[in-house]
Amino acid sequence: MSRVVVVTGTGTEVGKTVATAALAVRARAAGTVIAVKPVQTGVGHDDPGDADVVHDLSGCAVQEHTRLADPLAPDTAARLAGVEVPSVEEHADRVRVLAEFHDTVLVEGAGGLLVRLDTAGGTLLDLAALLAAHPNGPEVELVVVAAAGLGTLNHTELTVQAARARGLEPAGVVIGSWPEDPDLAERCNRDDLPRVSGVPLLGVLPAGAGSLSRDAFVAAAPGWFADATA
Repeated sequence: MSRVVVVTGTGTEVGKTVATAALAVRARAAGTVIAVKPVQTGVGHDDPGDADVVHDLSGCAVQEHTRLADPLAPDTAARLAGVEVPSVEEHADRVRVLAEFHDTVLVEGAGGLLVRLDTAGGTLLDLAALLAAHPNGPEVELVVVAAAGLGTLNHTELTVQAARARGLEPAGVVIGSWPEDPDLAERCNRDDLPRVSGVPLLGVLPAGAGSLSRDAFVAAAPGWFADATA
């Protein structure tokens, strides 16, 4: 059975795109993979977006459904530009079609779980819930990408609670960027994230992973996850 992995962050700049690429590498060992960015903001028409980064790092196929130039939440950027953007229902339909032809579909959100992806108020959480509720749809997993430093426990627990309130149990947390020389708060957070959030720590990505070559990234990524063999 195919699956959809919805990748959200506890906020912006937590390493969600690089984590999506690493998850794509990990998933490719079990079958075909495609990564989807429903809405990309903050990049020009010909500039590389998050989907391009995922492709460059992992080599997997990617799609980007909507692009908006202003570096804002998608609904705000769409309103300022005066354009119509697809609803979360439309995105869900597209993802279901992709799941018919791929073993794993990774869906990377924009910012956090409750960031609005369309001008009707639909969020990434709504998208995940729509996918999970479909009676004949793929299996749906939610992965939360978190920062390493101060504040991450609160942000992560709030994200997990929001998901649970909609009947979605996150598969786990990935720390998106782990420093070479972690401070006391970061070291404690690594131990405390599973306890506070109530979901497992799936993986820890080293800082700078996004600057690796594709070959180096693909070789190293599987080892960043908790179930990696020694």
